[in-house]
Amino acid sequence: MQPARPGDPKRVGPYRIIGRLGSGGMGTVHAGLDPAGLRVAVKIIHAEHAEDPEFRARFRREVQLSARVQGPCLIPLLAADPDAESPWLATAYAPGLTLNQHLAAHGPLTGGTLYAFATGTAQALTAIHAAGVVHRDVKPQNVILTPAGPRLLDFGIAHAADGTSVTRTGVTTGTPGWISPEHYRTGTAGPEGDLFAWGSLVAYAATGRPPFGTAAADVVAYRVLSADPDLDGLPEPLRGIAAKALAKEPDSRPTASAIAERCAGLLTAEDTQITPSEMEPTLVGDHVEAEWNVPTADDPTWHSPTHSGMRAVGIVLASGAVIGALVGGAFALQPDDTPASSRSDRPHAGATVATPTAVSASAGARTETQAPASLDGNEATIATWRAARRAKGEAEFETEAALGHDISLGVGEDHDYDGQYEVSFAQPRKEIYIAISGPTVAPYIVQAVAKDACLTLRMMADIYTGLPYDEYALVDNTTPTAPAIVWEDNFHTNTDCTTQANERNTAGQGQAPDWQPTETGLEAAQIPSTNKGEIRVATEAVHQLFTEWNGNSRLFDDPRYISNENTSIGFAPDEGVMYVWTTKPEWSQGTRDEWGNTAADVACRAVLTESRARKEWAYAQYAIAVLDGDGGTQFLRWGSAGSCAT
Repeated sequence: MQPARPGDPKRVGPYRIIGRLGSGGMGTVHAGLDPAGLRVAVKIIHAEHAEDPEFRARFRREVQLSARVQGPCLIPLLAADPDAESPWLATAYAPGLTLNQHLAAHGPLTGGTLYAFATGTAQALTAIHAAGVVHRDVKPQNVILTPAGPRLLDFGIAHAADGTSVTRTGVTTGTPGWISPEHYRTGTAGPEGDLFAWGSLVAYAATGRPPFGTAAADVVAYRVLSADPDLDGLPEPLRGIAAKALAKEPDSRPTASAIAERCAGLLTAEDTQITPSEMEPTLVGDHVEAEWNVPTADDPTWHSPTHSGMRAVGIVLASGAVIGALVGGAFALQPDDTPASSRSDRPHAGATVATPTAVSASAGARTETQAPASLDGNEATIATWRAARRAKGEAEFETEAALGHDISLGVGEDHDYDGQYEVSFAQPRKEIYIAISGPTVAPYIVQAVAKDACLTLRMMADIYTGLPYDEYALVDNTTPTAPAIVWEDNFHTNTDCTTQANERNTAGQGQAPDWQPTETGLEAAQIPSTNKGEIRVATEAVHQLFTEWNGNSRLFDDPRYISNENTSIGFAPDEGVMYVWTTKPEWSQGTRDEWGNTAADVACRAVLTESRARKEWAYAQYAIAVLDGDGGTQFLRWGSAGSCAT
C-alpha cells in the first residue's frame, strides 16, 4: 500500500480511504477500510473517463455483471455507484502477486500448486458462466495468487452471455495471446473463448511461456489461428485437459464445469495419493488449500482508522438499486476432525429472542427474561459459545468477514447502533455464534442483527453447499461479566429470515376489507422520497423483488423481465401505504396475478420487518399495481403487515 496523495478522497461511500494500491489508465485503486475494519479495494474512475457517457455505460455494465457473479476464486463486489460524479466500485481486498509477477519472481508453478491453480481458476469460470456472464479477458495480469489460492478478477470488458454488452464499435476486446481463434475470425466472445484463454493460462503457469509464444500482435494471432500450442513441460494429465481447451473450434472444447470437475479429481489424487475413481466425495476447497503453496507476498497491516461514529446503510447503484453485502468468492470449508452430528431433529417454532434486559446500575449485574426455547438439551448456551473456536479455513474466514461486513452496514444509521461482532464456530454442533459487544442492545437491534446474519448465512450456504452449519446464535456480550444468548435460529429452515415468532399468522394474505388503495395514493408514491429510511426499504425490497421474479433469467427482452426501467416502489405518507408498481401493458391477466402474488409477498415482508424494527415507521400497509402505460391502473393485491402468509 502506498500513502494517500493530496487530493485523494477521505471517504468513498462507507469506506475510509487510507492509501493507494495502484493506478492505471482507467482509474485509481485505493486502499479502504469498511465500518467493521475489513480491508477493501476501492476503484475510482479518472475524471476524463467519467465525463464520457459511453465509458459510464461500460462501467455501469461492469458493475452489473460483477454483481451477478459469486463463487470460489473470485473477488466479490461489495458496493458501487456508477452514477456518482466520480464513479467507483469496491471489492474485497486480495493480497498477493499477479501470475505474471509471481512467474517473474519465483518461476513456474509445480506439483500440487499447479493443480490447485488449474482447479481454482476453472471453478471461477464455472461460476461466471453459470451466472450468464462471459469474462473475455482471462490473462495472467487478471489472476492474483493469494495466500489462500488463485483469484480471478477484472470484469472490465465482460459481457452477458445473452449478448448484452457495451463496447466500442470496431475495437477488438481482449489481449493478444489470450484471444480465441473465433474471436480473431468473427469477433465472437462466448464462454468457449474463456476456456481457450484458460488453457493458455494453465500452460503459461506451468512453463513460464505463453503457448503461442511472444511476438508482434499479428504474428501471435496467426499462431493462434493456425499453429499448435506449445505444451511441453505441462504434466501429462493436465496437458490433455489444456489441449482440449485449446482446440481451434469452440464446439470441441469442454465446458468450464467439466474442466473444473476433471481438475478437481486430479487435485484430490495429488493431495490424497489415491486415484480419482477411489476418492470419496469431499470439499474441493480442502484440497486446494492443502496443496496451495506460494511464497507469501509482503502484506503489511493496514492501520484501522480512529472511530468517527459514522455509519452507512447502503450505496446507490444505477437507478436506485442497492448493491450491499454481495460477499462471496471463497473456497469451501476446511472442516474439523470431529465429525458433525446432525441436528435436523431439533424443534423449530420461530426464533428465540430475549425480552429487554435490565442492567443494575449499582451492582452491574444483569437479569433477563427469555422467551421459551426448545428444551431438548441441544440449545445454545454460554458454555457452548465459550467452547466455540475462531475461524479455520478459507470459507470460515470469508463467512466471518461477510457477517461482519453485512451486519455493520445493515445495522446502520437508522438503528443508531455501533456494535462490534465477533464470530466463532462450533462445527460438531453445527452452530455459528455472533457475539455483540458495544452499547447495550435493545430487542429491535437484536432483530436487525439476526435478520442480516440469517440472510448472509443463507447466501454463503447457497454458494458452498458443503458448509457444515445449520444454526446461528447471537450472544449479548455488551456486559462481558454477564453474557447472554439472546437469539437462536436455523437459517436453513427459516427461509424468509423472519425475525419474530409472531410475524407469521394463519390469517392468510389477501385484500384487506377495511381499506383500498387509491389512484391519489399511487400518485403520491410516485413523488421521489428524500427520507433515508424509505429509500433504504424501497431499494432493498425492489432488489428482492427482482431476484424472486426474474430468478435466473438473463433474457432482458423477455416480456416477463422487470427492471429499474419499468418497476418502482414508493410511499404515500397520508395513507401510510407502500405502493409497488410495474408498467407492463403487454402482460396477460395470468402473468399479472402471478407477479402480484410475488410482489405482495416481498412488500408484506418489507413493511412488517421495518414496523417491527422501528417504532417510528409509518407504513403498515402495501398495495401492488400494474400500469398500462396509457393512464390505466390495475390494483392486484393489497394488505397489511399482519397478513403476511406463512
